[in-house]
Amino acid sequence: MLAAVSGLGLGLSLIVVIGAQNAFVLQQGLRGEYVTPVVVVCALSDLVLIGAGIAGLGALVTAAPAVLTAVQLAGVAFLVTYALLAARRAWRPRTLDPSDAAERRLAAPAVIGTCLALTWLNPHVYLDTMVLLGSVATSHGPQRWWFGAGAGLASILWFAALGYGARLLRPVFAKPVAWRILDAAIAVTMLFVAATLLHG
Repeated sequence: MLAAVSGLGLGLSLIVVIGAQNAFVLQQGLRGEYVTPVVVVCALSDLVLIGAGIAGLGALVTAAPAVLTAVQLAGVAFLVTYALLAARRAWRPRTLDPSDAAERRLAAPAVIGTCLALTWLNPHVYLDTMVLLGSVATSHGPQRWWFGAGAGLASILWFAALGYGARLLRPVFAKPVAWRILDAAIAVTMLFVAATLLHG
């Protein structure tokens, strides 16, 4: 139980930060579009990576800097593109008016693809989950999988709370100015993450 609680605490400390993935989950939660698939993709991705780290694959990540560099460059390109799209939306703010929801609705493959890209094209996710969580889990010896279970639970709880809890903010986003602020914040966040990736 102590190992699981430790994993839960460290998992939350790593995931509860403003980042590209969290911004996307929040946005989808506000829009009410494909929230469950997005939450599942994010949480399942973390579970896979945490499990791989505990199994010892974190050493492969640190031993293959060229692979991380390739992922890093692809991630930067994707984040800059997403930031530009968010900035464009900030100039043309929308509301949560149900009458035009169908017009704004994105296709499921586009949403899931974006979610996967934001998750798997970020080298930090490998360092946080496979390397950091994996190495800390190893220090718990036979209880390392309980530590991993706690860290995995942290991901599930966070993404579920962020995705489904966003509906509480929907009245605020009935105003175009709120969307303008959110999209501008998303654009800045994406550019900031891209810059941190680019500069290592």
